[in-house]
Amino acid sequence: MSAENVSATLTVALPAARVFAVLADPTTHSAIDGTGWVQEPVDRAPLTEVGQIFRMGMYHANHPDGGYQTANKVHVLDPPRALGWLTGYDPKGDGHLEFGGWIWRYDLAPLGPSETEVTLTYDWSAVPQYIREYLQFPPFGPDHLANSLHHLAELAALVAPTSRT
Repeated sequence: MSAENVSATLTVALPAARVFAVLADPTTHSAIDGTGWVQEPVDRAPLTEVGQIFRMGMYHANHPDGGYQTANKVHVLDPPRALGWLTGYDPKGDGHLEFGGWIWRYDLAPLGPSETEVTLTYDWSAVPQYIREYLQFPPFGPDHLANSLHHLAELAALVAPTSRT
């Protein structure tokens, strides 16, 4: 872990396209996360373009409201090699989104037709100081990213192969 990002890597015995398809499906994110924070998606459409917004229901006991919603903006989309998003919210409920400066990113490196190295990175280097004064980074324990990658591998193994995989 550096001062402002943390990552984990796992090699999975699955094609990169199959792993990417699971990541690009917001309905799987709750199961991939595994903390109980990520709840049901508000927007269920697959992630298909940079700039796309997808909202997720969230829950955290330390959040003032307990349950809340994030608005995530896809900022990297390179199927089947990379997918990343900025996490934000709609503070006034008027559709004007603000982003806190942290990024989730998955990088997939095919190691052959049926094996992929997956790296998950959480980067908070762009978080402004005023947010750092009330949020701790990273907001999870050291095993969280590795656990998420194992959940991803389990889900991707259950997905029926398609002609793209």
